Amino acid sequence: MSIRDCLAISLQVLRANKMRSGLTILGIVIGVSSVVFMISFGRGHEANLMAIFKSMGADVIYVTSASQMMDQISGITRKLTMDDAGALANTSRLPSVALVSPFTEKMATVTYANEKASTDVMGMVPSIRQIIEYPVERGVYISDADVMSAASVAVLGATARTNLFKDEDALGKSIRVDGRIFEVVGLLEAKGGFLPGADDFIMIPITTMQAKLMGETTTEGRPVQTIAVKAISSDRVGSAKDEVISVLRQRHHIREGESDDFYVMDMREILDKMKQALEVFQLFLASVGAISLVIGGVGIMNIMLVSVTERTREIGIRKAVGAKKLDIMKQFLVEAAILSLAGGVIGIFVAFIFVLMVTGVDVGGYTVQAPFTADIVLLALGVATFIGISSGLYPAYHAAGMDPVESLRYQ
Repeated sequence: MSIRDCLAISLQVLRANKMRSGLTILGIVIGVSSVVFMISFGRGHEANLMAIFKSMGADVIYVTSASQMMDQISGITRKLTMDDAGALANTSRLPSVALVSPFTEKMATVTYANEKASTDVMGMVPSIRQIIEYPVERGVYISDADVMSAASVAVLGATARTNLFKDEDALGKSIRVDGRIFEVVGLLEAKGGFLPGADDFIMIPITTMQAKLMGETTTEGRPVQTIAVKAISSDRVGSAKDEVISVLRQRHHIREGESDDFYVMDMREILDKMKQALEVFQLFLASVGAISLVIGGVGIMNIMLVSVTERTREIGIRKAVGAKKLDIMKQFLVEAAILSLAGGVIGIFVAFIFVLMVTGVDVGGYTVQAPFTADIVLLALGVATFIGISSGLYPAYHAAGMDPVESLRYQ
C-alpha cells in the first residue's frame, strides 16, 4: 500500500469521526501553541534586553561605593569622590580605560505650577552621553560650562516631562527641585526599558547636585555615588576592571586581604545573569507546554487503540486479501501523524494570533516583541509529527500483529 493510499484512507476515517478527532488533538494544540508563543516571546525579550544593555554600554563598568548597611556592619565610611573619578581617568595608569564619567542621584520632589512629582534627579557630566545613549529631542544637553559654573539647568526625561507639563511645551520653563529653581534647557527622547519609570528622571550638572541638593562633604573630596568607566573595547573590559580595582584599593589604602569598600559591576555579568533567569523562566513555561504535548500524545495513543479495536474485522479482511504487517502499521501510523500534525498546524495558528496581539504593546515604556520565524514553525511541526508517530507506534504494532482468523471472527 502506497503512502498516498494510506493518506486517503486516513483522511476518510478521520472525517467520519470529526468530533472525536477534534477532541483528540486538543492537547497537541495547547502544547504547540504554548511552546511556540513562549519561544517567540523569549527571543523578543532577549533581543530587547540586548538592545537596552547595548544602549547602557556593553563595554562599561560601574563602580559604586559600599551600601549604607555594609558601612554600618563593617565600619567603612569611605565613599567614592570626584578625585577617584579623576584618578581612574589617568590612562597612563589604566591603559584599558577610554572614558570615565561620575554621577550621583537622589529622589526629589519636583514641581511646576500645580503639578508635583517625586522624580529621580541625577547629577551628571557631559561625557555620560559617550557611555549611555541619551538622545536629545529638543534643546541642549548639559555642557562643560554648566558643570564648571554649577548652573541651575535641567534636562528632562520623557516621562518626567509628561508628568510635570502634560501637553505644555517644557523647554525654557522653570521648575523647582526640592524648592530650588532650575531652567529646563533640554528634552530627551523616550528610551523605554524593561523596568518601570525608565524615562522618569531629570538630569542636572553634578556640581549643582553636590552644592545645592546633596549638601554632603567628606574629607576625601566631593562625593559621588557611581563612576561609569568605559573600556577601550569590549574585549578589554576584564583588564579595565582589574585596573580600576587596583587603583581604587591603592587610593583607599586597603591592605591585602581586606575587603573592598566599593563594588565593581560589569554590564556583561549583569546581562548574563538576566539571560540565565530568562532561560529558567522559558524552560519552566516550555515544560508546561511539553506536559500538554505528552498528554496530547497519550490521548492520540488511546484513541488509536480504540480505533484498532473498532476496526478489528477490517484489519482481518485486509490481511486475508494479502495486506502485510507493514501495510497495516503504515496505515495507523499515518493516521496518528495526521492527527498530531493537524493539532500542530492549529497550535501554530493560535500562537500566531497571540503573537500578533502582544507584539508592539507598550508596557510601562517597554515594547513587547515576539518574532515569529520560520525555524520556530518548522520545529513545532517536527515535534508535532514526532509526537504523533511515537504515539501511534504501539497501536500500529498491535494492529499489525493481530491474527487474521481471530480478527474475522470479531463482531
